[in-house]
Amino acid sequence: MEPKLTHLCYCLLLFLPLLSQSAIANPSSSPNHSKGINFIVSSCRTTRYLTLCIKCLAPFSSHIRHNENRLAQTALAVTLVRVRSTTAYVAKLTKARSVKRREYLAVKDCVENLGDGLTMLVQSMREMKQVGRSGRGRAEFMWRMSNVETWVSAALTDETTCLDGFDGKVMDGVVKMAIRRRVVHVARVTSNALALVNRFASRHKS
Repeated sequence: MEPKLTHLCYCLLLFLPLLSQSAIANPSSSPNHSKGINFIVSSCRTTRYLTLCIKCLAPFSSHIRHNENRLAQTALAVTLVRVRSTTAYVAKLTKARSVKRREYLAVKDCVENLGDGLTMLVQSMREMKQVGRSGRGRAEFMWRMSNVETWVSAALTDETTCLDGFDGKVMDGVVKMAIRRRVVHVARVTSNALALVNRFASRHKS
C-alpha cells in the first residue's frame, strides 16, 4: 500500500497549488469574495451536507468565483487531500501493537479500499482538467464527465465499503470509533464533491 500512497503524494502536488494559493490570500481583501461565497452557498444547496460543503469550499471562493468547473475541481481537490490524510492515518493503525488480529484484518481491508478510492479521485482530477478546454466537442465533454461521475461514485463506494469489516458488536472499540469518525467525514466530503460534479455535468449537457 505504501508505494501507491507515495505515487499519490506526487499526484497531489499537481493539485495542491490550486488550494494553497487561494488559502494564503486574505478572502476579505478580495472584491470577488462576497460574490464567490454566494455562488458557493447556492451551489452547495444541491449537496446532502450543506454546512460541510460551504466550510470546505469557502476558503477558496476568490479562486472559484463563478466558475462551475473550478468549483467542481476544487471540491475534488479538497476531497483528495482529506481522503489521502485519512488513508495515511488508517494505514498507521495496522502497525499498532494494541490492534487485535480481527481488527488488523479489517483495518488492512479498509486501507486497500481507501487506496482504490484515492486512485479513482486522482483519475477524476486529471479528467476534469481536460474538460472545457478549447476544441473539445460536446461528445467528448459528455464522455469525460461520465468518466468523472463514475470514478467519484466508485471512490464513495470504496469509502463506505471500508467500514463493512467493522460490522457487529464484536468489532466495537477504540479502533472502530476512530476509523468510523474519519471515514464517515471523508465519505460526506466525497458525496458533496460528487453532487457538485453531477450539477456541473447536468447544466452543460443540455
